Parts: sequence; structure tokens; C-alpha cells
Amino acid sequence: MPTITSLGVGSGLDLSGLLDELEEAESAKLEPITEQKKSYEAKLSAFGRLESALDSLRESATALSDPETFQALSSKMQGDAVSVSTDNAAVSGRYQVEVSALARSQTLASQGFEKEAELDLGELSVNVGDKAFSVVLDDSNNTLEGLRDAINSEDAGISASIINDGSDKPQRLVLTATETGEANQITVSSAEAGLQAAFGFDAATPEASDMRQTVAAQDAQLSVNGIAITSASNHVEGALQGVTFDLQATNAGESDALTLSRDDGAIKDSINDFVKAYNSLQERMSSLTSFDAESGAAGELLGNSTLRGVESQLRNAMGHVGDGDVALLSNMGVSLALDGTLEVDDEALDEAIEGNLDSVSAFFAGDEDSDGFAASLDTVLGNLLDEGGTLDTATSGIDTSIERLGERYTSMQASIDATVDRYRTQFADLDALVSQMNSTSSYLTQQFNSLNAQMNQ
Repeated sequence: MPTITSLGVGSGLDLSGLLDELEEAESAKLEPITEQKKSYEAKLSAFGRLESALDSLRESATALSDPETFQALSSKMQGDAVSVSTDNAAVSGRYQVEVSALARSQTLASQGFEKEAELDLGELSVNVGDKAFSVVLDDSNNTLEGLRDAINSEDAGISASIINDGSDKPQRLVLTATETGEANQITVSSAEAGLQAAFGFDAATPEASDMRQTVAAQDAQLSVNGIAITSASNHVEGALQGVTFDLQATNAGESDALTLSRDDGAIKDSINDFVKAYNSLQERMSSLTSFDAESGAAGELLGNSTLRGVESQLRNAMGHVGDGDVALLSNMGVSLALDGTLEVDDEALDEAIEGNLDSVSAFFAGDEDSDGFAASLDTVLGNLLDEGGTLDTATSGIDTSIERLGERYTSMQASIDATVDRYRTQFADLDALVSQMNSTSSYLTQQFNSLNAQMNQ
């Protein structure tokens, strides 16, 4: 049979359209697999959103499990000479801070050089603090620019630059220590006579640099409650327990008052953050299990046993009973509403924090005898969130189901492709056969017409 390259061309039949309809009908077998896969993917996404909300709750509970959360301090600094930051080691109190000197970096400047001036060849020795290095000037770098780049490449606590002062010999090499303080002074020397003359070194004592000092190295000088403190840096740590000073200006003869006091607001914020995280989780779970009778729309995890287990474990954890005066969340004004969310009585919470902070801390963070509410809740959340936990098991099962559906889809698609190919081959044979029959029919018709014409003559 002749080969048909386009279905229907030989026979005149719409075999291509018929093949498309058959292929569409075969492809309908994939729809149940696709829909089931979408359903599993929607559940997987829903579990991801649930896990995110649970993670947020765990993070807020972790903060409440730390006793230092309930030791937060607020700082108030009067004056502009010093800014402060504190950590949990700081102690409440009032302190007078006086700054008589700020720490500075030393700067040295060379004499002036003409532009493009070439320096004598030789070796320079450079020291800053306890660091030392040498720079060798040769034909490749014996200019101020070459010397500058050589010094900077050492990354040894000195920044070299060139300043143009506008004079007849305008270019000056300027060396600045990158660290403040008297311990970071710079010295430059050379045993080469040419370099000694160029930079003003004393030939008799080449270890001492006579480069002009434009800024002297200086330690910071301050006092806290009259106790003198010296610091190589304006960032002063450890002078006062738990407090870091950043010196901004001097206030000699005066003093700035620093007040450290318990930060009840920060403690309350930590509790409110937990309440918000819990309520957000409840809203998320409510959304995932919702059902709209009018539209028929349902949450992705409606009726899901894993989510019901999560809700049950959380309810049990929220019923934690402590040993102190604050034994329940409700004792500090945090109560469970009918819709499952938490409500905060601000006045009651303020009263508990201000009047009985030790018991509030013991309830959340625990004590030597027992774990607190936060630790107990973290154990529950760990069972849900950690590797091998409830959610991990559930999502792993869904992943496996999605993988199997993918394999079924691939297998079904291969079967459909084989069926369509078989139809295509059969249609091509049919097309060729009908085309041949049409050709034969046309030939016979011509012959009969010719015969009739001859007989009628």
C-alpha cells in the first residue's frame, strides 16, 4: 500500500479529527489520577501551613522557658555622650557616667613629594601595636602609590592613603591605625639613607620615625560612679556588668545618668507574643477544618485524624498546672475562650507581673523541682514537629502516595500513547486502502465511460 503522510488526505475522511477525539477519550483515564494527586498536594500544603504555625508557637514558648526572659531590664540614658545596650546579666541600678576623653587612632603624615616622584629603592619597616611587617621598594613599586598599595596589601592594622595639599610638593603619604588606643601606635623606619632622607627618619636612630604626627593615639577615659576606666576603644564592654557603652562625645565636669530598671513591658510582650502565636495556630486549624454548607467548600484537612490528634494534644498541654501562687494561665489573666483562642485581661496580667513575677516566671520557666508550662508545651510540640514526629509521619505518607500516583500516571500515559499509536497505524492503513479503492473506482469509471462512448458511435 502507498504510504499516507497525513491522515485523511488519501481517503478524504476526517481521520485526523477522529484520532484526536479518540486520544482525548483515552486521556480522560488520567483525570482521576490528576485529581487525586492535586488532593494529596493540597493536603501536603495544608500540613506545611500547620507546621509553620506550630513552629511560631514553639518559638514563643521557647522564649518563655528561659528564666532570663523574666529578668529583662530597660535602660534610660540622660545625655548624649554615651549610648548603652544591655543583656540579661545587667543589674538594676542608677549610675553616673562621665567621659573625659574619646579613643582615637594615630595618624602620621610624610613630607610633601612631587607628583610622579620616584622613591629610592630599599626596605621600610612598619610597626603598629604588636604587628610588624616590611615593605620592599623596587623598580615596580617605588612611587607613593606603589608604597601605599604595598602597605594596604598587608592588612596589618594600617590604612595608607595619599593626600594632595596643593603645595609645590603636594603629595603626602598618610598612615592611619585602623584601631584606636595608645597600644596601636605606628612606627616606620629604614636603614636606607635615601629613604631616611625622603621620609625624615633620624639616621642615628632609624628605629624612630620622624614622620609628622597629625593625630595622636589616645585611649578613652571615663568613669562610672566615680571609678576611673580606661579603654582602647570607644566601644566599652565589661566595665559595668551586662552593659555595653558606646562613647559618642566627652562630658568632662558633668555626667550622664544611666537608669536600669526591670522591664515589665518586655515581659508582658513575651507573654502576649505567645498568646498571639497560639491564637494564630487556632485560626489556622479552624481554616483547615472548615466547611461551608452553602457552597460545599471544605478545608483541606477536614476530618483528618492527624489534625484531630494535634488539637487533642494541645488542649491537654494548655491545661498545665503549676505549683506556685500562679498555677494556671487564668491566674495571670490569660483565659481560654469558647472558640478555643486565648484572651488576655491586661489589668490582671499587669498585676501578676508587677506583684508576683517570681511565680509567673516559675509557671512558665519552671524551677529546680519541676518543669514549667513552656517546657511541657515544648515537649508536646517536639513530638509533633521533630523528625519522626506526628507531622513528619503524616507528610511522609502523603509524599509516598504522590510518588506512587506519579508512577501510575507515567504508566497510564505510556499505555495511552501506545493505544493512540495503534489507532494511528490502523487509520493510516485504512486511509491508504480507501485511497487505493477510490483510485480503482475512478479508473473503472473512466473505462466504462469510454466504452459507452464507443458503443454509442
